[in-house]
Amino acid sequence: EVQLVESGGGLVQPGGSLTLACAVSGATFSSVSMTWVRRAPGKGLEWVSSIDAGGGITDYTNSVKGRFTISRDNAKNTLYLQMNALKTEDTAVYYCATGYFHNYVVPPWAQGTQVSVSS
Repeated sequence: EVQLVESGGGLVQPGGSLTLACAVSGATFSSVSMTWVRRAPGKGLEWVSSIDAGGGITDYTNSVKGRFTISRDNAKNTLYLQMNALKTEDTAVYYCATGYFHNYVVPPWAQGTQVSVSS
């Protein structure tokens, strides 16, 4: 079974930056599209960004375009999300998932990583 372990979250002031990482095991990482989703307090899962298996195609939700960058290192089986110019509305638990765009799967046991943006 696929194991996804997120890391890199924390507390940051508005305008700050964080880089999230997702270590993947139990799958042929280099052949799988990957996605970041988030859950803000009191809300449902929101798709944030996706990247295809080769890393050449990416998509972002409008609210993060120009601020977030998704990338992957297939040699390290790791997915990343570089987040710049963070806003309070980016506060959420971030999860990585297999799949692309809304066709993603978040493991039921996923822990996610908390990102809190506050002054």
